[in-house]
Amino acid sequence: MNDIEEIIQALRKFRDERDWAQFHNAKDLALALNIEAGELLEAFLWKAPEQADVDSIKEELADVFTFALLLAEKYDLDVKQIVLEKMQKNALKYPVEKAKGSAKKYTEL
Repeated sequence: MNDIEEIIQALRKFRDERDWAQFHNAKDLALALNIEAGELLEAFLWKAPEQADVDSIKEELADVFTFALLLAEKYDLDVKQIVLEKMQKNALKYPVEKAKGSAKKYTEL
C-alpha cells in the first residue's frame, strides 16, 4: 500500500466510524474542498506571504487534501495517475523552451 492509499484508507475509516459517508456525495465534497481552499487563502489575507501563520496553513491544507482525496476516492480515481496525466498535458501546453521563467498562460507563450 502506498502513502496515498494509506491516507485514503484512514480517511475512509474515520468517515465510516462516524457514519458520514451519507454526507459525502460528490457535489458536497467539491463544495467542501472549495470552502477549505478559501480558508487556506484566509491565512494569507492582508499579509506578506512570509507573514502567514504556518500552523494555519498546515491545518487548512490538510482539510484541502482531505476533501480532494475523498472526492478522488468517490470516483475511484488513482491520485498518482491523474496527477501524472495532468502533468503530461501541462508539459505540452508549457514547453520548457517557452515557459521557463515565465508566469504567462499557455495561450500567451
